[in-house]
Amino acid sequence: MSLTTVATIGGRPLAVVNAGDGSGRLFVADQNGRIWIVRNGAVVANPFLDIASLVSCCGERGLLGVAFHPKYPADPRVFVDYTDTSGGTVVSSFSVPAGTPDQADPASEVVILTITQPYPNHNGGALAFSGGLLHISTGDGGSGGDPEGYGQRLDTLLGKILRIDIDQTSGAGNYAIPAGNPFAGQSGARAEIWLTGLRNPWRISFDRATGDLWIGDVGQGAWEEIDVNRANAGGGANYGWNRLEGDHCYPSGSSCNKSGFTPPIAEYDHAGSRCTVIGGVVYRGSASPLLRGGYLFADYCSGELWAIVAAGGGTQAPVSVGSTAFGLAGFGEAENGEAYAVNVENGRLYRVVGSAR
Repeated sequence: MSLTTVATIGGRPLAVVNAGDGSGRLFVADQNGRIWIVRNGAVVANPFLDIASLVSCCGERGLLGVAFHPKYPADPRVFVDYTDTSGGTVVSSFSVPAGTPDQADPASEVVILTITQPYPNHNGGALAFSGGLLHISTGDGGSGGDPEGYGQRLDTLLGKILRIDIDQTSGAGNYAIPAGNPFAGQSGARAEIWLTGLRNPWRISFDRATGDLWIGDVGQGAWEEIDVNRANAGGGANYGWNRLEGDHCYPSGSSCNKSGFTPPIAEYDHAGSRCTVIGGVVYRGSASPLLRGGYLFADYCSGELWAIVAAGGGTQAPVSVGSTAFGLAGFGEAENGEAYAVNVENGRLYRVVGSAR
């Protein structure tokens, strides 16, 4: 597998998505607070959305995630996750006026959800839709080792995957709690929680063929992990942080009871220069048949590219499929299922290309 440069973004690209509107455009989120359009390999001169004045950047802060409403453009909303100038997480929507498909209205913000962040790191920030419901990844609040134990606490939105209905409203604000959320109605628990026990789920994605949710959860100092929530499993899975790092007791060398925790489908250690897992996508395109059905992911520091069998069970050993430059920060899909990736350090948007044999 190799990465072929498509375009260079004038910023720090962290995420790439499509609008599902038949236009073939790619939308690249820049950590500084802008979303850029790439059409036919060229970057459109003016940003699709510029909210840099609202965003604190950089480090682990900034404009971190973007997703279009599943019924776009009939529903003209695009959703973003960013850290505001106070360092808190904001999930909000912006509307794209009729007749201006290349320009969202920066004055149309509707704030959906805010989360106070106790530290500047571990903000999560990925957004993804499934079944019309918005899924939001949140980190454990930061510092090191999850000092407040947020990953295992149900009274906080930190260290979770959240699931909300943005087409309905309730007393909670500009969203409603979907039927089936596992902790709805439970005393002392936040009803928005779908999955728990996560440290910094930096990137998440849904398999367009199966509906499975894939999570790249960044480890502490020893283990990086890939988690999966199968579409037929429902919510409520607990991936173990901060009792476990990967499938290993945390702190290292301690003893722990692993019962009740869902183990990762893949993990890797910090040998060499490895440091941070970059969760990817299940490849469902047609241009690279040998990659089809594989979940593709990478390491930010080492640049190693890996794949595992998306339909596989148990714990899999990642298979090396290539390498790239330091700074790969996210994967995404075009409307036709072809996979793309972005590098926050060199500004490049890449297309993922499979081996010829």
